[in-house]
Amino acid sequence: MNFFRGVMGGQAAGPQPSGAETIHKLCDRVASSTLLEDRRDAVRALKSLSKKYRMEVGTQAMDHLVNILQTDRSDSEILGYALDTMYNILCNDEEEEQDESEDAVTPISASGKHKNASMPDETAQKQSDDLGAQFTEQFVQDAEHVTLLLSLLEEFDFHVRWPGVKLLTVLLKNQGVQVQGIILVSPMGVSRLMDLLADSREVIRNDGLLLLQQLTKSNAAIQKIVAFENAFERLLDIITEEGSSDGGIVVEDCLLLLLNLLKNNSSNQNFFKEGSYIQRMKPWFEIGDDNSGWSAQKVTNLHLMLQLVRVMVSPVNSPGATASCQKSMYQCGLLQQLCTILMATGVPADILTETINTVSEVIRGSQVNQDYFASVNAPSNPPRPAIVVLLMSMVNERQPFVLRCAVLYCFQCFLYKNQKGQGEIVATLLPSTIDANSISAGQLLCGGLFSVDSLSNWCAAVALAHSLQDNLTQKEQLLRVQLATSLGKPPVSLLQQCTNILSQGSKVQTRVGLLMLLCTWINNCPIAVTHFLHNQENVPFLTAQISENLGEDERLVQGLCALLLGICIYYNDNSLENYTKEKLKQLIEKRIGKENFVEKLGFITKHELYSRAAQKPQPVFPSPEQMLFDHEFTKLVKELEGVITKAVHKSNEEEKKEEEVKKTLEQHDNIVTQYKDLIREQDSQIQELKEQVASMSSQGEQMQTTVTQQLSQIQQHKDQYNILKLKIGKESQPNSQGNASQVNGLQTEELSQLREEVEELRKQHALLQTQLGDKDALIDTLKSETAEGSAGGSDNTELLKELEALRSQVQSQLAEINQMKTERQELLTRAEAGSQDAVSSSDGSLDAAKMAELESRLAAQSTETQRLKEEAESLSESQAELEQQLASATSTVAILQTEKVKLQTEVQESKKEQDDLLMLLADQDQKIHALKLKLKDLGETVDDEDDLDGRDQTDDDYEDEDED
Repeated sequence: MNFFRGVMGGQAAGPQPSGAETIHKLCDRVASSTLLEDRRDAVRALKSLSKKYRMEVGTQAMDHLVNILQTDRSDSEILGYALDTMYNILCNDEEEEQDESEDAVTPISASGKHKNASMPDETAQKQSDDLGAQFTEQFVQDAEHVTLLLSLLEEFDFHVRWPGVKLLTVLLKNQGVQVQGIILVSPMGVSRLMDLLADSREVIRNDGLLLLQQLTKSNAAIQKIVAFENAFERLLDIITEEGSSDGGIVVEDCLLLLLNLLKNNSSNQNFFKEGSYIQRMKPWFEIGDDNSGWSAQKVTNLHLMLQLVRVMVSPVNSPGATASCQKSMYQCGLLQQLCTILMATGVPADILTETINTVSEVIRGSQVNQDYFASVNAPSNPPRPAIVVLLMSMVNERQPFVLRCAVLYCFQCFLYKNQKGQGEIVATLLPSTIDANSISAGQLLCGGLFSVDSLSNWCAAVALAHSLQDNLTQKEQLLRVQLATSLGKPPVSLLQQCTNILSQGSKVQTRVGLLMLLCTWINNCPIAVTHFLHNQENVPFLTAQISENLGEDERLVQGLCALLLGICIYYNDNSLENYTKEKLKQLIEKRIGKENFVEKLGFITKHELYSRAAQKPQPVFPSPEQMLFDHEFTKLVKELEGVITKAVHKSNEEEKKEEEVKKTLEQHDNIVTQYKDLIREQDSQIQELKEQVASMSSQGEQMQTTVTQQLSQIQQHKDQYNILKLKIGKESQPNSQGNASQVNGLQTEELSQLREEVEELRKQHALLQTQLGDKDALIDTLKSETAEGSAGGSDNTELLKELEALRSQVQSQLAEINQMKTERQELLTRAEAGSQDAVSSSDGSLDAAKMAELESRLAAQSTETQRLKEEAESLSESQAELEQQLASATSTVAILQTEKVKLQTEVQESKKEQDDLLMLLADQDQKIHALKLKLKDLGETVDDEDDLDGRDQTDDDYEDEDED
């Protein structure tokens, strides 16, 4: 023990060993000691030396420490020492904290002396980081080491579990991807780490949050597993327990972990929404009336909460998922709560800015949310719409730059795919709707457009351009806006005033904003193009701007002028004689040159700020001077650059051909549309006929059931009749003369039964006649509809079969009725012969009268049956005619479809031939241009095509003179 006493700081005789020697002896003691206490003391000593002699301990003791973790699982104390030692070897936190404290204490001078003085510290820190990364890489080379740490986390002992959590966190920081892969394939690896959130000891739970943050970074598979391990429920519960936005650093860690799980992970976002967790976010944003004294932690927490809302409705998500989340946020009241923060007083500036950005993305593209936002009023006297209040901040140059950018983004999102909102904004500029007593959005935009602040000019121009985006009606309406420039002068249109300011040579930012507004305004609007060209000064100004050789700052303006002039060519309806398409192209060729024009047009996409603005809709710029491009305008440039280049290079003949091709395509499209309408109409008629046939089939089944019941009743009547027949046959034998009265009585009963049976048969016959009448009415309706041009031959064939079956059943019933009539006649004859001596003449005449009445009824039924047969035959004939008409209609539809396919094939072939010709012409032009360049390089004189044509013409004239 004297050895350990010397290591731990006691006095020992003789020379003191060096650190490396001491560590070597301790490692030997750990490897060779058989007593657990000796090994424990040696590991404790290594822990105390691991910070000062990090390199030596890591090089010599790493394997021994891993062996301790594997063999001494029963002793929690030695496990804790080993884990702490390994943590000290791999971790760089202490040095980082020391550097941060030194940076905080030592001020940075303007001369940079501190920077030079801190260079050794930075080098040492870099070496320390490299050392930790090297030891980590060495440790994770064997995946069993990480699996061993995961198994140690099952130990509930604090001295084992807490160092294990910290060690795993360091491993993930230094070698995140490799450790994530090992944990992902480890059985129950993620589940063991999720159990840390349920630990009752807050230290372990909090460090478990940091571990999960590192684990879920940039790994979608682990993010999904963690989410399905009920992470959302646990994290939201912790946030609620810690006080939501008023909580401490634990709330911040939970929010950071939630952001890791949800950002760019559509599966987790859908799980979060389906689990109704969006509704649980609403209480986070409930702020009181007294908003003074916001702590830095509360600002951080609320900022992360707003970012979490934005992740769910980010424009980069799929449109369907974003729309669903926006709907949920409106229904649960989250949007209303955010608007309350937006209009509250005393909110810090950065929270207000982030709230505006969050509201922007919650309402973007959602008509319901946009309508609600338009109805929000600021708590002022008199109340003003929230849009007006925000625009007042946007055009106010004293407001912070990030706040003005956020307001512009909010206005853009409010108008995104919202034609109703666009109309309301433009309406505030029209003469009929201007209210002199109140400030409107249109007045603020015009004020900002013509302000002396260039940033206000740009923001107002972009906001006004979004009011016209993809809305032809509002572009035409805005042409009516008149502005009073000064007293005593007539008003000028808004379009004219924009071009006037543009020609005055203001700042680059102002001119860029106005050019973007003009390009958006006249794009795809021939009427606006005509108004723009009607001013005789506009075209000369644009050509002069494009043709000049200006500096780098003016290149973007030249490109936008070229784009504006190109739109005037592409969407020109040739209504002005002086500025038709052909004349504008000739002007470009003479004043600018086609190649020069295209080169200037390409300056827009080559600008360094163009690609940054094209990445995402939100305007994010490091400084006001770099605020030049709008996201939606970059889409417009990408769409128009190619078509304008083609339009400038096309000749008059090519344009005529294209117009002819367009007309042909339009005619083909009209024919195809007509066929589609015809087929759609026929499909609807066929569907109606199918429904009718289905109803008739159901009625036929009901009739079949009725016929079956009648057949069973007829069979019962047959059986009763046979029994009566046998009885009468036995009683008619002359066995005894004294039974005459009984025979008479029996005959009377039998006659009454026969009358009842005949009456029942007559009722059944009437029922059949009624059902056949209903069938006749349905068949007449079907016949009238089929004559208009529908197809349903197969269904009518089934109907015909049903009618034939009914006809056969009626005929069989008639045969049975006739048979029963014959048998009844025989019975009556026998009964009269046996009862002549026993009955009086008056009774006989009465029975004869009844029998005559029965015979007359039977005759009437026979006549009615004959009539039904004739009607059935006529129905079969009409059915045959209907089948012929349906067959002809089917053949007509087949012919029309064949013609439609032929027309579509011809259209596709013509388009393909046109594209091939364009490609050949482009290739030929490139080859000729390359050959010219080669000839010039060789010293040959190469003339342009126009000079060659002139020389050819001169040579021809000389030849004609020689011939004369």
